[in-house]
Amino acid sequence: MISSDPSLNHEYLPIAGLPAFTSSSAKVILGNNSPALVEDRVASIQTISGTGANHLGSLFLSRFPPNPNSTGTIYISNPTWANHATIFKNVGLNVKQYPYWNPETLSLDFDGLIGTLSSANRGDIVLLHACAHNPTGIDPTKEQWAQIADVCDERGLYPFFDCAYQGFASGNLNNDAWAVRYFVNRGLELLVCQSFAKNFGLYGQRVGALHVVFADSATKKAAASQLEFLQRAEISNPPSYGARIVSRILTNADLFSEWERDLLIMANRINDMRIALRSHLEQLGTPGSWDHITSQIGMFSFTGLQTYQVERLVDEFHVYLTKNGRISMAGLNESNVEYVAKSIDAVVRGI
Repeated sequence: MISSDPSLNHEYLPIAGLPAFTSSSAKVILGNNSPALVEDRVASIQTISGTGANHLGSLFLSRFPPNPNSTGTIYISNPTWANHATIFKNVGLNVKQYPYWNPETLSLDFDGLIGTLSSANRGDIVLLHACAHNPTGIDPTKEQWAQIADVCDERGLYPFFDCAYQGFASGNLNNDAWAVRYFVNRGLELLVCQSFAKNFGLYGQRVGALHVVFADSATKKAAASQLEFLQRAEISNPPSYGARIVSRILTNADLFSEWERDLLIMANRINDMRIALRSHLEQLGTPGSWDHITSQIGMFSFTGLQTYQVERLVDEFHVYLTKNGRISMAGLNESNVEYVAKSIDAVVRGI
């Protein structure tokens, strides 16, 4: 469709990106009938995937703090995606952490999270993973999301959502966007970093967007020009090809339905591998509890393995994962999952 379209060329896109892409991507994450979109309170700009969105969003907040009393501090989860701290420090933000992973229970440290955010200063920024938290794969429940929103509202904190896995968590785009839409419907000002690398397989095309939700349309219009000013000084114009692919699919009902089916297939396959890995570990009688493998969600699993165990997996068994114990569930298949389970069993037992 794209290659046969005679209207397309290799001229620059507008500074804010391909309009069909930014408008359709905003609907995917915020919802077709989002009050913020209906009331024209969202400034959307095409970015260099999710990394570029995180950079542009944090750069914007460093220049235009969400509150006059802001301390220029952003809270990130512990642990978090390794690049987050680097991005935020590079734009001059002060990075602090809130507890997220509880190594004792291999689950969410919700009390620690709420306790830390409850002591944050008004105007501080809070990085939140919209779904399929990276690297742990643990997401808050809807009730817990509501409590996080309460704290943000009461303390005047600014939610900074990163959404890299929409559709890959539950297999349903709407389910995976629930937290973002809940915060918007609560009337909170916020921003969302959106990546299409995983859910479209467009890693190399760097397709992403930044959506900033404001309290009113007038502020949105003023901020949109500032976002373009910052973008112009850094990349001038975003790349066109990947955005054209995504916008074609998002604006074509048949292609959109096909994409939704593909996402569900992928999510189900990853979930099947979670079930298989846990089942093999339990059949082997591997010491410890492994129910966190199936209670987590998304592409990655935080196994709870220690660094020395990970090193043995890599060196002796050639099972590759990061030193903090994060493994890619998408790398498992029916042919290798039993071998991976036996390898984990060996390093856990120390034999």
